Amino acid sequence: MTNAVISLKNINVVVGGHTKIIDDLNLDIYQGDFISILGTNGAGKSTLFNTIAGNLAPQSGQILHNGQDITQHNAVQRTKMIARVFQDPKMGTAPRMTVSENLLLAEKRGEHRALRSRGLNKEKLVEYAAITAKMGNNLDQRLQTPTGSLSGGQRQALSFLMATRVKPELLLLDEHTAALDPKTSDQLMAATNQQILDNQLTALMITHNLEDALRYGNRLLILNAGKIVLDVNGSKKQALTEDQLLTYFTF
Repeated sequence: MTNAVISLKNINVVVGGHTKIIDDLNLDIYQGDFISILGTNGAGKSTLFNTIAGNLAPQSGQILHNGQDITQHNAVQRTKMIARVFQDPKMGTAPRMTVSENLLLAEKRGEHRALRSRGLNKEKLVEYAAITAKMGNNLDQRLQTPTGSLSGGQRQALSFLMATRVKPELLLLDEHTAALDPKTSDQLMAATNQQILDNQLTALMITHNLEDALRYGNRLLILNAGKIVLDVNGSKKQALTEDQLLTYFTF
């Protein structure tokens, strides 16, 4: 197997001086992986994302990027390779800027970002109309609309497009459909999957939706008490049922 894009080696994360949230965790993420992550509240899912993104430093262990140690790199340094979409549609976009201005801003991810209106020429607007049309929610009709005036689904679709405007080496989807109504959630999830496949993205997705975890991606993880208790792909993932997944959860 090829080398992992990101490897976590014996990662331990302690919060409050004594509470271990991530417990000696090992994880290899390979190019093209689309990994769904399940787990109860407090299982360590968000802490895992914060550790990968550089927002939280592990007490011990290593984080490797293409074999190079990046454990001490902060979130800003990792922005060049990692993009993230959050659960809250209000995060990740500038509300007073238009859809097209937000997309232009996203093209400067990992660089010194200074928006120049002259960058929004006719060619750019045609390009943005094409990519937003793929989301299937009329976002392409709102290019000149301030982002704060969009629906939750449209704003979250824009957040996803911004996160992938410059192809990241790793995309973190942090319950990015959880705040949406079922119909909008299904629509965004289908569009997300298509974009990941079309652009050959590598992605981790936290979800509480068992159906989505089974339907999408090539690999599925379950976290419990900061440990990976299930890691399956291929035919083993395809053979799983929701009832089988439920046996890993305690209430």
